[in-house]
Amino acid sequence: MEPLSWGAIITQIFLQFTPVWISLVLLFVVSIMYKRKLGLYGKLFDSTVGMIGFALVMFWVFTALFSGVFDMISTHDPLAQVSGMKNKLPGTPLRGAEEGDYPHYLLGGDKLARDVFTRMVLGSSVVIAIAPLATIFAFMVGITLGLPAGYYGGRLDTILSFAANLILAFPVILLFYLLVTPEIIETGLPQFMGVVLFLFPLIFAGVLIHSRFRTQPNKNMFWLAVVLIPMAILYLSLTNESGTKVDFSPIDLFDIPAGTLVVFVSVVFVNSPTVFRIVRGLVLDIKTRDYVAAAQTRGERPWYIMLWEILPNARGPLIVDFCLRIGYTTILLGTLGFFGLGLPPESPDWGSTINEGRKLLSIYLHPALTPAFALLSLVLGLNLLADGLREESLRD
Repeated sequence: MEPLSWGAIITQIFLQFTPVWISLVLLFVVSIMYKRKLGLYGKLFDSTVGMIGFALVMFWVFTALFSGVFDMISTHDPLAQVSGMKNKLPGTPLRGAEEGDYPHYLLGGDKLARDVFTRMVLGSSVVIAIAPLATIFAFMVGITLGLPAGYYGGRLDTILSFAANLILAFPVILLFYLLVTPEIIETGLPQFMGVVLFLFPLIFAGVLIHSRFRTQPNKNMFWLAVVLIPMAILYLSLTNESGTKVDFSPIDLFDIPAGTLVVFVSVVFVNSPTVFRIVRGLVLDIKTRDYVAAAQTRGERPWYIMLWEILPNARGPLIVDFCLRIGYTTILLGTLGFFGLGLPPESPDWGSTINEGRKLLSIYLHPALTPAFALLSLVLGLNLLADGLREESLRD
């Protein structure tokens, strides 16, 4: 077979992403039809910048879904090394292709003769699996600590602010490096940190429900059981790992790879102090408003006021920061992979593939340029999405 031309390569790549295009079209059609009923999300479609950013983000979300879960986009095994395909240019025919094999390396081969296109596509699964979820956990920690610090002030605020500033005083990359080094991992420190940090979603959910239904005991107990029991099982499965220093629970429904857990804990730990400071600053401002004084006058409890009066009115800046923080986390994950920290060496994450491809960058551009462009487009989409959300939140 002859190598594919660039026109044919682009066409074949476009066709490989067919499930993604269909999903994007359906999502946009339904969202635009019902945008007036979808609150802030619906208003996003009134912003051109926001729509572009949302499209870029959802492109990679659907790519991660259809490649990592359903295996509908990848053309080859991401770890398969095919003889004669080392550093081959995009569109090179696959040597020794058998019936059922995809006949080309659409974006060429890397230095280990693996398919660059497949590794780029599956790299989105690594980022989408870690960055948003780690950001959510960081927000749970930051909100749970930032609300009382800003509302009560005094000694509690001083202690929590000092701890946050102490963590922020460390350079981020140095802190990551310390947390993911083998010597630190052997001590079990990241796992013990996970035991503490992963408690905060449970605490947040419990306090949120109890503050809302405190005067209705039956409904309170029902919702606490419905929400907290599954969360507690997930917590025990997430933190417990047999044969390690954290092996205290008989409940262990799944195991997370050690490298992934360490990176996840590190991202949550590094992002939480910044979220804490943002939430604290918002609370200091909002708690002086008239509707907070009205809630205090009618005898509402402090946690009810914090969670049901102050927090909803801080949602605009927090949603914008959430989108931006996912972008920062994506860059941090890429940086960790670039330095070979945390994730396994064979992982197709974009940072690792950029690092592998940079060594021959002056000769072969495609192994490093492809994941770099993917990383750039996702972060750009998150930034544009945050800008669109900021525009619409300011109009409220």
